Amino acid sequence: MKAVMNDASTLIGRVLIAAMFVYAGYGKIGGFEGTAAYIASKGLPLAQLLAAGTIALEIVAGVMLAVGWKTRWAAFALALFTVAASLLFHNFWGYPADQFRTQQLFFLKNMAITGGLLMIVAFGAGRLSVDRR
Repeated sequence: MKAVMNDASTLIGRVLIAAMFVYAGYGKIGGFEGTAAYIASKGLPLAQLLAAGTIALEIVAGVMLAVGWKTRWAAFALALFTVAASLLFHNFWGYPADQFRTQQLFFLKNMAITGGLLMIVAFGAGRLSVDRR
């Protein structure tokens, strides 16, 4: 029974984390110009290229994570991306008081997601995956 619970929990955890990235990436396609403008508003160069790269990373690595293919690489890439995005876009310490708590919550949520991704890097995709470690 323990093996079944471990396998199911690992699969469900991977899929839930992946769903957030795939959904976010897909949403950025329809709002591409807004995404690029938001990236540019933070002073980052090549905003359209970064927006396209973000979409590709979120969707491709998200699907890889969900199905458990090259899972450790996908989780590591998403972890790095999440930390970078948090530092650049949810830097709560730089927001006015009325936005501080919301941005702090987003930042902490992203750090929790990063922790989950790093656990996948450490322990792999589990048996219910293409990788089947």
